[in-house]
This record gives sequence, C-alpha cells and structure tokens, in this order.
Amino acid sequence: MVFSIDRDLCVGCGLCEKACLAGAVLYSDTPRISELEVGAVVIATGTDVFDPARFDSYDYSNHPNVISSLEFERVLAASGPYRGHLMRPYDMEEPKKIAWLQCVGSREQNRCDNAYCSGVCCMYAVKEAVIAREHAHDGLDAAIFFMDMRTYGKDFEKYYLRAQDKGVRFIRSRVHTVEPVENGDLRISYVDEKGVMKQEIFNLVVLSVGLDVGRQSVELAGRLGIDLNRNRFVETDCFTPVSTSRPGFYVCGTLQGPKDIPQSVMEASAAAGAVASNLADARNTMVREKTFPQERDTSSEPLRIGVFVCNCGINIGSVVKVPEVAAYAKTLPNVVYVQENLFSCSQDAQDRLVQVIEEQNLNRVVVASCSPRTHEPLFQETLRNSGLNKYLFEQANIRDQCSWVHAGEPDEATLKAKDLVRMAVSRAQLIEPLPMPSVPVTPAALVVGGGVAGMVSALTLAEQGFEACIVEAADRLGGQALHLKKTWKGKDVPEFVADLASKVQENPKVKVFLNSTIQATAGYIGNFRTTVASNGRESEIAHGATILATGAKPIVPDEYLYGKNGRVFRWHELEDAWDTDTVKNAQSAAFIQCVGSREEGRPHCSRICCTFSVQKAVELKTRNPETDVYILYRDIRTYGEREDLYSEARRRGVIFIRYNVENKPVVTETPEGGLQVRVTDHVLGRPIVLRPDFITLATAIQTEGAGELAQMFKVPLNQDNFFLEVHMKLRPVDFAADGTFMCGLAHYPKPIDESISQAQAAAARAATVLARKSIEVEGVVSSVDETLCRGCGKCVEACPYGAPHLVEKQAGVMVSNIQEALCKGCGACSVACPTGAASIRHFNDREVLAMVEAALSWQ
Repeated sequence: MVFSIDRDLCVGCGLCEKACLAGAVLYSDTPRISELEVGAVVIATGTDVFDPARFDSYDYSNHPNVISSLEFERVLAASGPYRGHLMRPYDMEEPKKIAWLQCVGSREQNRCDNAYCSGVCCMYAVKEAVIAREHAHDGLDAAIFFMDMRTYGKDFEKYYLRAQDKGVRFIRSRVHTVEPVENGDLRISYVDEKGVMKQEIFNLVVLSVGLDVGRQSVELAGRLGIDLNRNRFVETDCFTPVSTSRPGFYVCGTLQGPKDIPQSVMEASAAAGAVASNLADARNTMVREKTFPQERDTSSEPLRIGVFVCNCGINIGSVVKVPEVAAYAKTLPNVVYVQENLFSCSQDAQDRLVQVIEEQNLNRVVVASCSPRTHEPLFQETLRNSGLNKYLFEQANIRDQCSWVHAGEPDEATLKAKDLVRMAVSRAQLIEPLPMPSVPVTPAALVVGGGVAGMVSALTLAEQGFEACIVEAADRLGGQALHLKKTWKGKDVPEFVADLASKVQENPKVKVFLNSTIQATAGYIGNFRTTVASNGRESEIAHGATILATGAKPIVPDEYLYGKNGRVFRWHELEDAWDTDTVKNAQSAAFIQCVGSREEGRPHCSRICCTFSVQKAVELKTRNPETDVYILYRDIRTYGEREDLYSEARRRGVIFIRYNVENKPVVTETPEGGLQVRVTDHVLGRPIVLRPDFITLATAIQTEGAGELAQMFKVPLNQDNFFLEVHMKLRPVDFAADGTFMCGLAHYPKPIDESISQAQAAAARAATVLARKSIEVEGVVSSVDETLCRGCGKCVEACPYGAPHLVEKQAGVMVSNIQEALCKGCGACSVACPTGAASIRHFNDREVLAMVEAALSWQ
C-alpha cells in the first residue's frame, strides 16, 4: 500500500513530510512523465489485500476491536500507532484474549470474496499469534480459527508445531459471525470438531485477510496487453513461470499468483535470469560500474569510534533496553559518537551513517544490531562509500545472541547487550585496514543434478553465454519429472522434459556427464576445481560457480500394505499404472495423505502430495463419474490457485475424510484378497470401512545422498536433510559458502513450476559471479600451526563457510588446512580449536600473487 498527496485537499502545511519516519514523502515532488528505452520489462507491482468491509458478518466496519491482519501488524510494529505495545483500539488496554479468523476473502465462492487460497494467511496468523504472546505482559490466550492449516513451506510445519507448544490454540472451524458485547468485547459462536455449538468472548478479533488483485493492476495489465487468468493474476505457463503472454514482459511476486516472501524474492531472481537470457548480447553495453571514493589513510589518526545501536523494529527493542545500551556505549574508551536507529539497515540509515562518518571524522564503526552473517557486507559497503576501509567495521549481534534467546529476561538481556557492545568496541580499537585482494573468475558453472531444475539452470546460463557442465548420476536426464504425466494445470510433462533434454544436449555451451558422480572439489568463489568420475574415468572441471540440484525421492513406506499388495501404489507409481485395468476399471479408489510426512522423524510437509491426489481424483471422476473416490487427509493443502482443483473435486463428488496422526487409517486384506480401509470419520465420530479397488499413498519426499555432497561442498543441511539457504528471505537460493547455489527438490519439495523458477533464480545468482572479470576475496583469514594441530576436526565442524578441511600430512597423521578464499576471518575455528593451532591473520602480497597465479592456471 502506497500513500500520495491529494493536491486538491492539501493546505500546503508540509507536515506530512516532517512526520514521515521513512522519509518517503517529498512535499515538493510533482508528477512527471519519463521515457525509458529498455530491452525487457519486469512487472512486480504486487497485489492489494482483501477489504473485509465488503460484508458485515464480522462487524469490521463498525467495531474498533475487529481489525485486519495488516492493521494488527501495525499494532505490533515499533513505528506503528502504539510504538510496538500490544493494545486494542477500543480503550488502549492490553487484550487478554485474541482470535484470528482465517480465510477472510479467500476460499469462498458464494459471496464477494475470492475462490483461491491466498497462500500466506495461515503462516502470518501463526506468526502474529506467537509474537503477540511474546508482547503480552500477563499472558495471552491466542486462538486461531481455521479450516485447513496450510503451513506447507520449508520449516513452516515446525513453526506451527512450536506455536502449539507455546500455547497458541488452533480451533478447526469457520466462524460465521462476530457479535459485539459490553466493554468492547466480542462474542464468537462456532461449531467444534464434534459438532457442538460453542461460544467464546474475545477482547480483540483479527481478520486474516487474503490477497486481492486490485483495479489498478488489472488496468495496468490491460494497458500493457498482458493476459490475466480467471482470478485476475497474470497468466503464466507452468514451464515458463515468469514469462507473460507478451514477449519481453516478465512477472514476479504476488501479481503472478499467491505466494510468500521467500518465493517472491526467489521469483524476482528468476525473472532477472529470464531477462538476462534474452538480453545476453547486450550484456555490459550500458553498464555503469560502481565506484567508491578514494580510501582514507587513517594510520596516523587517533581512534574515533562511532557506535550505532539498532532497535531492529521490535526484534531488539522489545527486549533489550536500547537507550541504556546506547548510554553505556558513550562511556567506553575512544567512543566519540553514539546513535540509536530504528532500522540500521534501511537505506536512509545507511545514508545517514555515511554522513555521520564524514561529519564526526570517525575511523572505526561499531553497529550493534542483528547477524553479521546477513548484514555485515551491507555495512562494509557503506564504510567504503564513506572512504573507510571496510575492515574498520565491527558488528555486535545483540539480536540473535541476545534479544531472541533471552526474550523473557529483559534486564539480563540488556546487561549482555552492553557486554557485547563493550567487546565489539574493544576489538574495534585493535582492527586495522586490510587489503582487498581480487582474483580472476572462471566463467563456467558446475550443475550437480540433471533433473528439470538442473537442466533449466544450465540452459539459462548457456543462453547468457556461460559454459555449464551437468553431472547426473542416472543414465538419462529428467529426474523425478520422468514419473509425471501432467502438471497441476494439465500441461504435458513428458513432452516438456524431452524437449528440455534435447535443448540441453544440443547446446554447445552445455556439457553433460551421465552415470557420473562427484569425487572431490576444492577452491573458492570464482575458482573451483571438481573431480568427476564418469564410466571409470576421472575428469577435472574448472568452474567459477556451483549449483546443487540433486533432487529428492519419495520414501518407500512400511505401512498400509505397500510392497505386499500390488494394488497399493505410491503417488508416482499411480501415473505408471494409470492405463492398466486395475485403475481403468476401478469402481472405488482411496488416496491416503501424509504417508511418512508431518510425523515424528520426518516433520516436514511434502507440499506436492495434496495437489497430486486431488488432481488424480478429479481425473478419475472425469473418466468415470460413477467411481467412488475417497481422500483420507489431515489438512488439504491445495494452496494458491490450486484451490480450484479442490473445489472441482468436491463438485464432482470426491469424498474427503479427515484423520489425525494418533488414529491413522488401517489397511487390511479381505479373505477374498481385496483391500479394506478402516478410518474414523471426523464428522460422524465413528469408524467406517472402505473397500477400494486400489490405494494411492502420498508418500513423503526426502533427499538421498545429500549429506555426502554437503560435506564435500562444505554446505549445510537443515534438520530434514534438505540443503539450507543462507537466509530464506534475503538470499533464498544461496549457500553460506560463496559461489554455491541450490535449486529444485534438494532445497525442499515443490511442484515443477516452482522448481523451474528456482532454477532460473539460481542461474541468475550464479551469473552475478560468472559475469565478473575478477572477484574480491577476504583479506583476513585463519591459519593453522601444524605443529600444534592434532587433526581433531573441531575447526571443520565450527566453520560456517567450509574453509577448514583435514588433510593427511604423512601416513596416518591428519592436520587441518584452511582454504583462504573461503575463509571470512570470523574466528570460529580458533574458538573451537582445543590446542590453539588456529588463529587469525591477514594476507600478504606474496600470498595474493600466488592466488592470482593459481586461478589463472586453473583456467
């Protein structure tokens, strides 16, 4: 949502510009028309949110204590009307009971709202409930009324489970009306899972409003000549998910369809990758290289340290007493300037930082804020913009290491924050300017995995003019897509995969290794060397970037008679059996969801299963409307526009029976050799028996062999054994190890269209490395004294960047070796080392020259 000045009503006081905390309002600004000459257009205008004032059943327009979820975000925001304090509008009192009502404006066809699922509402309601409980002083009863809990994203299910553990109540019911009672409270009447009518009084009701494509977006699409679908989102194809109906025009974000922030950020990179492929011939023709002012010589200056303490909105300020920390910082030696910031990483704060460095003649900067893992490069670049060496910066992590882990102990958290700032200032007094060596880049990429994601990423890079090598363990390209027949939109998958594989094999810039495995890899961003074993022969590949697209597979279950009865299929096996008599002539069919997913040992949602089962159920009903089709589920997760499939299934008479993990369906064989499913109906509360002709199991998706590759490439895995990105919102396809990226099922289960988007995104991110002639590496690194090292491997375990590795010095004697170009000089290895063998140092000129010569020799 963006606000503008209505000049017809404006009295010219200029208060809006003075009041705006973000500096976004420019009173003197006037409308103007600009003409740009471009080679492509990316549309990322987003969507509006549904306006609950369209109907009166929730009393949103009349009662101050019925607010939208977006308004509740402002209630919790540090820059909001209550400065981050939990209050209700009616009397500014802290609410004791809050209800969230889901699917307001979504999943409804009978009124003026939208039929699709907005995809984001479940997670943001859970997040708001958790944060609200953290803000409450005397405890908060938080209740979420929902139909299906759609926490389908990576690690979303774990967050949902943690919310339950923290006391958030989840009530499966769709509330019809909200009634006001005395003292500003609200009565909610609902029917529980057992069919019992209940009533509860709440102090505040939050409406979880969905996404809604606004009139302006529709008009813009009309002016641009771009097709919209029935839900008013931009029409795209499953196989070209960021391309619009008009060549040269691309789309990303929620205007393409409902999605959350990680998916939107990833899709933005995908659009950039698609654009770069089409504009490869124009690369560097209109580039303006970023330049920095000449670096200031601070060697003869007395120490002048500036400390900037961040509230991080409410992430820090809601726990840590930031004014006390700032006041304490003023007492520390050589600190000449201290400033509090609401958001230190915002653009206006960065501009102000440059200004303060120049005005105060600072030569050391300490920022007490969030994690240097994500924000240190930003602050270092700001220092360079001010003329300081980037190594004259130190960051104290008072969010992750303080407010987040000590949320219930504000006094102790404040003391710890002071300690962290004191230590950062002490270190700032000792740091010195360091050189920023650069090495040439090998303009080629290694893609590990030849499924759809691997092929798309390799082809995207090849179309941009870079060489790419695909290493595939199987004897053909295609991966899990070889088992699919249609996408959820009905597109032909085998035809697409065959065409994609043909393009890959015919492209002169793509080299394919089949029946091949990775044996070893070494090097650093811009200059890697990887050994590939193929048909008994080993080859060494030089590459500047790596993309891991190794895929994942469905598990082999040991329940529901799988492997013991030939009419019990896994989901992809149903595709192979689709035209057999068993399936074609079936009078009854059953689908069992969450087989091996969302339970102890494998808590993640496998994401694609609900859509697949509902899609096949519709196809069975289309083939023979008389077929009895049952779907046994825990939550139906046909997110986004996939909700249309769910609606179609219900319209055609598919029967949905919900079960819980404590009372799973039981599958047995009848004396005649048939199948029997016993399940408790959630409406009747009584067991029922089904006799399907075949059963399809929606089995969990998991990676295979990811651990070995993770160790080899020094990249992390999450608890579910999927590759772990450095930051799910800021860098959703990047590893912490620079120059290495991920895409496809190895990152997390996803449908083919999202895998393609992520592959284009990974290629776009890799191209940011490969397009450079040279790349800067860190000037400060760790080193190992081999006489003290005993080869325990503690440094290998501790390093977040994969720089240390063990090598055999002599027979049976292992020592640690540091890959300097991977090292960030964080000191984690020296802290972990029990013998003191690891320590911090910086490059000298001889070592920089050796690195350059080595990089040139690899090319």
